[in-house]
Order: sequence, then C-alpha cells, then structure tokens
Amino acid sequence: MSSTTTDQMDGLPVVSKLYLSASCPELKAESVISDFSDTEEILSEIERVVTPPIQEEQEEFIIESTSLPSPIPLSRIGLPTTATAGLAIPTALPSSSPLSSRRSLEWQFKGLTVWLELEEFDNDLTRAVEYFSSKHNSPFIPQSHTTAIYGMEHLSIEEARARLRTVRDLIPQWPTFAKPTGITSDIAQCGRPGQVCDIAWSELTLATNPQHEAALDILYELFYGSVYHRDRPWKPHNSVAYDNPETNHLSLLDTIMYASQNPSLLGMERRVAAIALWSTVGKMGDWECLERVRFID
Repeated sequence: MSSTTTDQMDGLPVVSKLYLSASCPELKAESVISDFSDTEEILSEIERVVTPPIQEEQEEFIIESTSLPSPIPLSRIGLPTTATAGLAIPTALPSSSPLSSRRSLEWQFKGLTVWLELEEFDNDLTRAVEYFSSKHNSPFIPQSHTTAIYGMEHLSIEEARARLRTVRDLIPQWPTFAKPTGITSDIAQCGRPGQVCDIAWSELTLATNPQHEAALDILYELFYGSVYHRDRPWKPHNSVAYDNPETNHLSLLDTIMYASQNPSLLGMERRVAAIALWSTVGKMGDWECLERVRFID
C-alpha cells in the first residue's frame, strides 16, 4: 500500500499511517505515541480522526499526518517504584476458551528459527498473548518472543542445536532492550520489504542500537558462517497477537486500550531471559521448541 505525506490537519495531533478501507474497516497503524492521557478524550479523538464516511466508489483512503492519539503517552505511564521480573520463561496461563476452538494460523512457515525470549513482569507478555487470543478466538502464539533469525534451511536440527549451545561463549548476555517505542497493528504481505508471510499482527515495537546490531551479527555468523546477509537495521518487535488477514479481528484501538491498562508493557526495559531454537516448519500449530539457552538463571 503506498502513501504520501500530508500537512498536519487542523486540530489533529500528528498521525503515523492510519489506514481505513471498505473491505477491511479494522484500523491498522504504526508507531503509536502521543500526548493524550484521558481515556474519554482519546476515544472521542480517535473516533473523529478515523471514522469519516467511506464513499462507496472509494475502495481505500489514507489519513496521514505525524502522530496518533493514544491513551499511553510513554512519558506519563505510572510505573511501580520497584519491579521484579516474573518467571523468565513463564508457563502458559489458564485459558478462558480451549485452544482447539480457536482459529488456526493458515500461513505455511519454514525452517529453523531463533527467538529471543524477553524477561516478564508478572507474566505481562504471556498474559497479553493469552488475552488477545482468547478475546478474538484468534491463533495462540505458543511463546512470547522477538525473532532474531527466521527460516534457516541449511542446517540439520542437531547442527543448529549444537551451535545454539555455544551462544553464551560468544554473547554472555544479550543487550537489554529499552522501553518499547510504541505499538504497531498491521497486516503483512509476503514479498514486501522485511515481510516473509501473509499475517495480521499486533506488536510492541522495540528499538535497536549498535550493541544489538553487533550481537545480531555474532548470532548470524554463528549460524551462517562469515558470509551471510541480513536486513539492516534490525527491526525488533515482540508480537502479542496474530491472525489471518482474511479473518482479522485485531485492532490498534484494542491494543492501545489493553496496554494503557497494563503499563508495564510499554514502561519497562527488558533483559533477554533466554534464546531459543524453534522448528517453524508448517503452520503455527506445528511449531516446536528444540533447544533453549538461558541468559538469566
């Protein structure tokens, strides 16, 4: 989907890529940060910005400015004065609906994948994954994660497991992630830059830095050798929900409201608790954890 920058609309805070379409009325956007703190003010402002009438002959239109109304200004989130990490690798929380009754993710994935598993505060990431899956009856992500390498097909499982076991010799502790820069809720299409599947998702958007880039280079060299290619800069994120584009029930507003009620999601720096090797061959329901190395004991 192409877009062009427009001048700031009178009376509106700046908005980053707000899309509406007749075929997909769910809101999709990137980089949610603003100066609003009152929930009622936010809801009325979002309704004013993103719900103009859609003309029948107009399949799609774009409202674009430079910021987005949000109830979660990062500078005003009230955080606890002390915070203790919960389980580094939390177990799944009780579900309000059976996993078997939820939609499956239809995309066929590939290869071996390396995930970073972030530390949690009172299981906040795992709770978010369960909340959105249960609420929308959408596919359940088996482990909260930030993808480092996706879809390796040049190594056997045993070769990849052996290499992962040496990772702490090269990277004793993965650099800490700063507080998320915002929230993204969107639909990916395979073939677009940086997109390897057709999927709807909502995420906590993270930031890279030179230390992260250096650690990722070491990881790629460990698995690929001295000659490898990867996208630069890295665009790390921690997804909290997936869905199929055709049945997508995820929305930016829903994600914003949940984050505003759970401020640790956007308000905490996070260490990397573990690095894990997964088989991501087939659909998400087929994924299997093969090996895990903990950074935090």
